[in-house]
Parts: sequence; C-alpha cells; structure tokens
Amino acid sequence: MRPVINHIEALVLVLGLGALTAGSGALAADDKGEWGVLKGQVIWGGKGVPKAVPLKVDKDQDHCLQNGPLINEEFVVNKDNKGVRYVFVWLTPAPATGGKKPAPPLPIHPSLKDLKDKEVVLDQPNCQFVPHVLALRKGQELVVKNSAPINHNVNYQGGTDNPGNNPILPAGKSITVKDLKPSKTPISVSCNIHGWMKAWIRVFDHPYFAVTDADGKFEIKNAPAGDFHMVIWHEGVGWVKGNKNGIPVKVKAGGETDLGKVEMEPPKD
Repeated sequence: MRPVINHIEALVLVLGLGALTAGSGALAADDKGEWGVLKGQVIWGGKGVPKAVPLKVDKDQDHCLQNGPLINEEFVVNKDNKGVRYVFVWLTPAPATGGKKPAPPLPIHPSLKDLKDKEVVLDQPNCQFVPHVLALRKGQELVVKNSAPINHNVNYQGGTDNPGNNPILPAGKSITVKDLKPSKTPISVSCNIHGWMKAWIRVFDHPYFAVTDADGKFEIKNAPAGDFHMVIWHEGVGWVKGNKNGIPVKVKAGGETDLGKVEMEPPKD
C-alpha cells in the first residue's frame, strides 16, 4: 500500500505546486505594473491672485447671510501657493492623427470596473450649491437636495447630450436625476429664485477624473500606464492651455507620475 500513498502524496504535491504557480501567475497578471498614479497641481498663472468677491444677495437675506457673506466661487485661488480650486482634470486617449482610427477606450483597472457609489449628492443648504463643482461617472445618479428652510429651483442644462430640466425644489425635498450621459459639454446648474447660485457638473464614461482641492492639487489612482492626454477645464477660462484635446502625458507604470505645477492663465479681458 505504501507505493499508492507515495503516488497520492506526489499528486497532492504536484497539485499544490500547480496552485501556487497559478496563484503567482494571477498575482503577476494583476501586478504587471500596468497601472500608476497621476497627480499634479493647477496654479494661477497671473500676477497675484484674485481676491474673494462677496456675492450680491438680494433675497432671503436672513437665511442666506446667517453665516456671513457668500463668496463668489468662480475663481477660488489659494493665496499661499496659488493653487486653483474647482478645476476638472481627466484622462483621455491620445487623439487620432493622420486619418488613423480613433484610439480605443481607456483600460479600466479591475478594482474600478464596478461603481462603488450609486448616488452623488449636490446640496444647497445656505443659498449656494455644495459642492460648487461635481464630477460623475456614467451610471451614477445625481441627487439634488434642498436642506434649506426656503424653496429653490434646480435649473440644470447640458446641451444636446443632457438637455436638462428646471424643477422647483421645496424646502427639505430632493430630486434624483438618472441617465446622465458622458459629454464634452459641462452641465450648468443654477437657481433662478436666487440668481447668484451656480454649480458645474461633468459626466465621464471612465473613472479617471478629478476635481482640484483647496490647494489646486489632484490625484488619479490606478490609471493605465502609457501615453495619453490630460484635459483640464475651468468654468472661468474654459480649456486650460487652450486645447480641448488636452496635453500629452505619459503615465509611469508601477509608480507615481507627478506633473508638478500646471499654470492656468487668467481669462483675457
């Protein structure tokens, strides 16, 4: 009987080694260094920085101004490092040239294929939209809340791709906007009851987008390694660097690609 046991032990050993080898292969396949991190900082390219400008609030002042003046959020620039807040940044395939076929869609990292959050929330608690700039991925639903004790309306318009609507939103209520489409055209959001209120939304068909923070910084994780373009858009200047196709970037495999400071020139008078 001992030879049989030896054969069985040998078979178990072979199967075990095979499983280990398969596991190592799977690990290698997921960790080929095909992904990286893209980061940078969008900074104000002009002399000095824009000053904070109070908004003209001519309605429902008791509520709207209860926490102090409301500040115009079109140009929010950090005076210490000139970082520009509320800038959209995203990856795209390099544009086709010379009559070549369009580039294939961006590869999606396995951990990003499924949506983690079904809903993205836009609120208006104090006569301003929060956040002022919002990015969604195709398949996510936009929930617009009115957590204020006064009525608002939600006038959202996004061109032919997202023609929008303009419903009244009573105090304490919310609406859900479904099936927003990816588009090169941003969606503007406003409240006609309080004409100073403004927000911007963009919808993407991939997860490789960001909105700059209070320091003008952005970070896009698990981005595909290789040659792509990075597109930058700001409500006050439009396409940063003047190019809707963006600027060439090479995402380094298995590490960080830091673009450093990217200057955003002020709008021309």
